[in-house]
Amino acid sequence: MKKLYINKSILCAGLIALTSFSSCMQDTDVTEYATQEQVNNSANAASYLLLGVPAYLNSALTDVENHYEFGYGAMMHIRDVETGDAPYTFSDYGVWFENWLCNKNIGQDYSVARYPWKYYYALIQKANNVIGALDETTSTKEQLGYLGAAYAFRAMAYLDIAPMYEFLPNEINSTGKNSDGNDVMGLTVPIVTEKTTLEEARNNPRADKAKMAEFILSDLEKAEKYVPNLTYESKTLPHLAEVYGLQARLYMWQENYTKAKEAARKAINTTATSPMTESQCLDTKTGFNTLSPWMWGSQQTSEDRTVTSGIINWTSFMCNEQDFGYASAGVSTMIDKSMYDRISNSDFRKQEFVAPQGSPLASKIKFVNKKYSTLPAYYSLKFRPNEGNYSTSKTAAAAAYPLMRVEEMYFIEAEAAAHANPVEGKQLLEDFMKKYRDADYSCNVSSKDDVVEEIVFQKRVELWGEGRTFYDIKRLNYSVTRGYEGTNYYNTSRFNTNGRPAWMNFVFHRSESENNTALKGYNNPDPSKCYTPWTAK
Repeated sequence: MKKLYINKSILCAGLIALTSFSSCMQDTDVTEYATQEQVNNSANAASYLLLGVPAYLNSALTDVENHYEFGYGAMMHIRDVETGDAPYTFSDYGVWFENWLCNKNIGQDYSVARYPWKYYYALIQKANNVIGALDETTSTKEQLGYLGAAYAFRAMAYLDIAPMYEFLPNEINSTGKNSDGNDVMGLTVPIVTEKTTLEEARNNPRADKAKMAEFILSDLEKAEKYVPNLTYESKTLPHLAEVYGLQARLYMWQENYTKAKEAARKAINTTATSPMTESQCLDTKTGFNTLSPWMWGSQQTSEDRTVTSGIINWTSFMCNEQDFGYASAGVSTMIDKSMYDRISNSDFRKQEFVAPQGSPLASKIKFVNKKYSTLPAYYSLKFRPNEGNYSTSKTAAAAAYPLMRVEEMYFIEAEAAAHANPVEGKQLLEDFMKKYRDADYSCNVSSKDDVVEEIVFQKRVELWGEGRTFYDIKRLNYSVTRGYEGTNYYNTSRFNTNGRPAWMNFVFHRSESENNTALKGYNNPDPSKCYTPWTAK
C-alpha cells in the first residue's frame, strides 16, 4: 500500500500538516493522509485532494495573520513591488507590502521573510498530497489526469520559488559569499517531494540551479504524459497547453532560448485561448476578473476566506475602483510614470491606467462608476471588481486573477528568438503588437540587446500586476530605476540600482535553518537597507 506522508512539524522545508478535506467528503474518510487503497475505494477522494491545490491559492492568514497574507495573489504582488513597475501611494495603511517595496526588514529575523517560503512549501505539500496518494500503475485514467495536474502544480510552485531564492550576483554582493563565509552563488531551495521523510527534511540542502531545473523538468514531463487524461475543463486546473507554458518558463530561466521558443509555440498552438481583445481588457464589469480569456487562473469564491475577510484579498489591494478594501483606503496601486510615458497613446493598454489631466486619452478612459473619474493619474484600472460591483465586498472580491495568459507565450517566443536572431525576434514582436495591441506599432531598434529590452518592456506592460516581471529583471540583470524627476514613487522607495537589485535574492527566515541543519550558514545575504533612496538635486 502506498502511504502519503505529511510531517506535522513546521519544518524548514515547509512540510506542514494542512487542512483536512474530511468536512467536504460525504462518502469517504480520505484526508490529506489518503492511501492508495482509500483512493481506489472512493470515486471522489482523489478529486478532492486535487481540488485542494487550487483552493489553497486563495488561502488567507496562513502565517501570523498579517493582512498581506492572501495567498498566491500576494506572492504575485510581492514580486511586482520589488520591480520598478508598480509604485504605491504613501498611506498609513501601506505597511503591508512596504518592507518589500522599500527594502527594509526582509532579513532572516523578520516575519516577512517567512511568509513566501512557508506559503510555497505548503502549496508544494498540497501537490505532494495528490502525487503521494496516486500510484500510476493502478490509478484509473481519470486519476492519472489528477496526477498530471498535481505534477504541473508542483512544477509551477518550484518554478516560482526557486528563482526567487536563487542567489545571483549584484552590485551589493558580487561573490555570493554570505556573512557566515559560505558561498551561496546559484543555490535555490530544498527539494521536498511526496517521498521526503521527516529525517530527510531536517537535513535537506538548497539545490543548485541545475539540480532544481532537472527536477522541475521531470515533473513537467510527467505532467505532459498524464494531464491529457484530465477531464475537468476548469481553467483553475492546468492542462496540456499550461504544461507547455511552464516548460517555456523553465527554459527561459535556464536561458535555453531554443527550447523556450519551441515550448512557447507549442503552448500557443495547443491552447484554445487567444490574446485578449481591447473590449475584453477594458470592460468595466469583466476586465481582468474572469477566467474565460485566459489559459489558467485562480477563481476566488464568496466562500473563500480571502473573500469573507472583506479586505484580505486580491481585489482589496489590486483594484482601485472599490469602496471597501485597502486600495480605497489609500494604498493604491499605480504604474510607474516613466513606464506609462513610454507606452504609445495608440496602444489601448495605456487605457488600463488613469490618464493625466490634459492627456488626449483622458476622455477615453472607462470607469466602473463616474465617482472614480477623479482618481489621480497613473492609478491602475486594469483589475476591475467582479461584476463591476464596487461596494459589496462579497461580490466584488469573488473575482479571478490570471496565472498564465497566452500573451506571455508570444513574448517568450519573441524574446527567445531575439537572443539568436534579433531580426526574427523584432518581427515576432511587431506581428503581435500590430495584430493585437497597437496597429501603429513599430519596433525602432535593431541590436540584439535593444530588441530584447523592447520585447521585455512590452511584456512588462502586458503583464503589469501579474507577478512575472520580477523574473525577467533578475534573469537579464536589468537595473531598477525609481528615482528621477517627476517620479511617482514615494521618497523612501526611490531606489536606483546598477543591474539586478540585491533584494531580488530572497532571504529565508532563521526558523528554517533551526529546523534544517543543511540550511544553517547557507542563507542569502540580507539586502535590507543596502540602498539609499534617490533625492532630487
